[in-house]
Amino acid sequence: MPKINPASGWRKATVGSAVAEQHAQAGERVNIPKTRAFVAVKRVGAHIGLKAGDMMLLDTLGAFTQGQDWEEGQRPIVWASNAYLMTQTGYSLSTLKRHARRLAEIGVIAFRDSPNGKRWGRRDAKGRIVEAYGFDLSPLAARTEEFEALYAHLRAERELCQRLKRQITVARRTIRARLEAAVSGVLKGPWVQFTSRFEALLDHMPCRNTASEQLERCLACFRELQEQVETAYLQAIDAGNIVENTVGTEEQVSERTQKMTPRVVSSEPHILTTKQLDQVIGNLRENEEATGVVPNAEPGKGVDRALQDRGAKLRNTQTALDLTTILQACPEFTSWAHNLGGFQKNWGDLHRVAGQLRPMIGVSEQVWNLAQDQLGKQVATAALALVFEKHCAGEVASPGSYLRGMIDKAGAGALHLERSFYGRLTALAA
Repeated sequence: MPKINPASGWRKATVGSAVAEQHAQAGERVNIPKTRAFVAVKRVGAHIGLKAGDMMLLDTLGAFTQGQDWEEGQRPIVWASNAYLMTQTGYSLSTLKRHARRLAEIGVIAFRDSPNGKRWGRRDAKGRIVEAYGFDLSPLAARTEEFEALYAHLRAERELCQRLKRQITVARRTIRARLEAAVSGVLKGPWVQFTSRFEALLDHMPCRNTASEQLERCLACFRELQEQVETAYLQAIDAGNIVENTVGTEEQVSERTQKMTPRVVSSEPHILTTKQLDQVIGNLRENEEATGVVPNAEPGKGVDRALQDRGAKLRNTQTALDLTTILQACPEFTSWAHNLGGFQKNWGDLHRVAGQLRPMIGVSEQVWNLAQDQLGKQVATAALALVFEKHCAGEVASPGSYLRGMIDKAGAGALHLERSFYGRLTALAA
């Protein structure tokens, strides 16, 4: 088979482009399926510095390649024109060039330039590329195993951090319960000093994206304080060290003993206040009453009765979900969302970033609008997060069709998003 001519080198050379070309040469010597390569890069895209716009361009380029282009001895080269790529992505020319340069500098694609700087190529009768100039996706094939190993490391690190955070929470709540029990039980002890140390540890709690090493140090400090508080608390109970003027009858002592048990102490866990998904039923009702049309309404039923039936179906499936559950169950989506728009403090933030990530997985604007109309913004946002997570994990090949199927299930009362989210949480905790 004729070899593709080497790059002419007329483009200004950079360190990133030189490294990308080395990856391209290595990619020609491996046999990596396209699906595997794209799943690998999407899982670590946010970590290696790719933006959502970069991934959208990479997906567009990948759509031009064929299965045989990724076989050993071949290079998946795309020679689509700028005008066509601008139409497909909606980017301006300067934006298109910026995303392409970032992909090359990170080492995901390489530029293969012709002598006159124009992109072109041709295939033989079997569909194999004989000669081509344009965007070379061989670096992606070369780095697939590297990205898979990186993802395994990131996943192990994330699971370790989650385990350490749970242990910190247990230690923190135990300390608080013991201190409150000691104070309410008027026991003698260094509770003021312990409380000061406890508050100092809370003030220095690590932020969300903290490495496991720092979390381990934080856990060690909490456990040390927990052990000291537990010891002082048990000693005070055994010695009967109650402050003066509190010794009374046996009934009074019994009452104080009951007060010292953590079961009576108010140590409620911190709950993030969010708008629950079942509140979108109100929006759904308003929309349907405004139009006077109720989807799937049975003949003979009034509008109110049909609305109640449809609202009941959605309430039965969505009431258990909240913002925190979605973010914890979809770590890949959360990582991309944070990379794109910072922390998501409320449903509005999550809905906005979901709309920006939608094109990255190939969900059309029509399907996205349909999901919002039929499910409401909050449920549609949760559904898109789940589809995004499954697509990144290689579980869903056609996100647009999958989301449309979820819309149909919701209309029939058969959509149970909470089962999917809690199932993923269970799998992550296993």
